[in-house]
Amino acid sequence: MDAISQWDPLTLVIFLALSGMFAVSCYAWVYFIKHHQCNTPPGPPGLPLIGNLLSLDPELHKQFTSLSQTYGPIFSLRLGPRYGVVVSSPSIARQVLRDHDVIFANHDVPAAVRVATEGASDILWTPYGSEWRMLRKVFVQWMVSNYTLDSVHMLRRKEVRKMVGYLYGRVGFQVNIGEQMFLTVLNVITSMIWGGTVEEGGDERAIVGAELRKVVADFTELLGKPNISDFFPGLVKFGLQGVEKQMGSLVQRFDQIFEKILRQRLKMNKESGNKEDSKDFLDFLLKLKDDENAKLPLTMAHIKGLLMDMVVGGTDTSANTMEFAMAEIMSNPDVMKRIRQELESVAGQDNVVEESHIHKLPYLLAVVKETMRLYPVVPLLVPHCPSETITVGGYKIPKGSRVFVNVWAIHRDPSVYDNPLDFNPSRFLDSKPDFRGNDFRYLPFGSGRRICAGITLAEKNLLYSLAILMHSFDWKVPPGQKLDISEKFGTVLKKKTPLVAIPTPRLSNPALYE
Repeated sequence: MDAISQWDPLTLVIFLALSGMFAVSCYAWVYFIKHHQCNTPPGPPGLPLIGNLLSLDPELHKQFTSLSQTYGPIFSLRLGPRYGVVVSSPSIARQVLRDHDVIFANHDVPAAVRVATEGASDILWTPYGSEWRMLRKVFVQWMVSNYTLDSVHMLRRKEVRKMVGYLYGRVGFQVNIGEQMFLTVLNVITSMIWGGTVEEGGDERAIVGAELRKVVADFTELLGKPNISDFFPGLVKFGLQGVEKQMGSLVQRFDQIFEKILRQRLKMNKESGNKEDSKDFLDFLLKLKDDENAKLPLTMAHIKGLLMDMVVGGTDTSANTMEFAMAEIMSNPDVMKRIRQELESVAGQDNVVEESHIHKLPYLLAVVKETMRLYPVVPLLVPHCPSETITVGGYKIPKGSRVFVNVWAIHRDPSVYDNPLDFNPSRFLDSKPDFRGNDFRYLPFGSGRRICAGITLAEKNLLYSLAILMHSFDWKVPPGQKLDISEKFGTVLKKKTPLVAIPTPRLSNPALYE
């Protein structure tokens, strides 16, 4: 003991970390062997102590797809002391996401998120229960319902028209499609949430938007970064890779932005005596917080969590999907021609596309569906964590396992789709799977209790923006460049190379770009 007390702090930390890792891993090895004797899913052999960790590929969705061809539609991995299960077929996905929905209703929370958001509550990470049901009800019924979103359609139109005006000013110049889509959706969402708080058109609003964009991009990237603490929970306190510290810093930046907005709104409400009707979602949330008759009162932590869900969940994902859609359309002239013909027949050759036209554009909807089939936003969904040991697909899934549903593999399965690697929107004109997770061959937003809560908002933003971009402009790749549609794996799927294109006006009347 005396010798150890004389070590410098860094040496002591490393010694304790390695000792803890060894002890936990020895337990995991025994645990793993024990469960493999209890009819758990087959899987690749792993090394003592660390299991399959060193063999994991950066392109995890592709590696899992390859392993499923060897070990079947449900297989297991040992991730240090954690037990991992990968599901890659519609029938087994149905068992996880619908038949045993309640048991798999919790998400597996990354260590960095658990540490950085301690005490906070949101829809994505809050455990299934009364608090989660209350948050989802508030979000779905009052923030992203069809009625609510229809009531703020002019906000969406205003921001999309701003994007059109900007692109018109960039005619002949290169434009980063994902960046513009990100900013547009961010402006739509923040206008819906707190549009009356920050002075319209002021520098303050632009500063808030730019800061949020940077924080969201960093947050989603960090969320997909491998972290040893997720596999060896005993090492969380040491933060060996610094992921927890970085995530804490990002969450603090979110908190500072939201705190500023909330202070401004509370001051405005106090000065007005709360006599004005609610102008946006933030007013509504603050009224819920002050509702003394609520069974589960909304707290300020809940409000911040809901704001983060909308900002993080609705921006980067929509921008990435738009990039993939535009890239595929530009690569397929026949698809582009058919989109234009449909738009012109519905909106007219020299008229502005309106959101009211969207329901009359079945081929455009098919293009979005096909894009999300080939490039699902979250290719492995957010991992689920069973609350008890359960039998799925004839195998036992131990309590506390990390369960991945490989949507990317299901969507590209040749036994499910004809010519699955081809971009063919027409396949969705003949069959009618929607985004709601009722058809387990098509799960871009997941299914069951934990299905993405913002489907309606995402659908409206994507369809309207894509219709505007395709109807208002011609697009071409900059000279000397090739169109690259390759993807980069992460918690959120991205294009490996950002889509840069040059817009040319299609409409003859310049006033239509104002």
